[in-house]
Amino acid sequence: QVQLVESGGGSVQAGGSLRLSCVVSGYTYSSYCMGWFRQAPGKEREGVASVPSDGSATYVDSVKGRFTISRVNTKNTLYLQMDSLKPEDTGMYYCAADPDPDDCFSGSPESRYTWWGQGTQVTVSS
Repeated sequence: QVQLVESGGGSVQAGGSLRLSCVVSGYTYSSYCMGWFRQAPGKEREGVASVPSDGSATYVDSVKGRFTISRVNTKNTLYLQMDSLKPEDTGMYYCAADPDPDDCFSGSPESRYTWWGQGTQVTVSS
């Protein structure tokens, strides 16, 4: 049984930082495509960042230069370091995983991913 468990969300003021974590269990994590998505109230879920097994991360334009996705395969953990947070970053953040290593980039749709975490809430106040 594959499980993804996120943590690290919270409430911060604009300009602050948070680091999200996603621990993966139940499968060989190192070769999989991993991604972070977010969903703001009343909006569709959007891809934020993705990272394939070789570490070549991609980001949605709105977070470039502020967010960093990384993975530590020996710990089966995915991270999202979020700096210079803005109120528009508010939302539920989800990690996602898929065994297909190809076409692993931030613009990939939700349907590309097989497994999802339960989400962690991020709230940024102005």
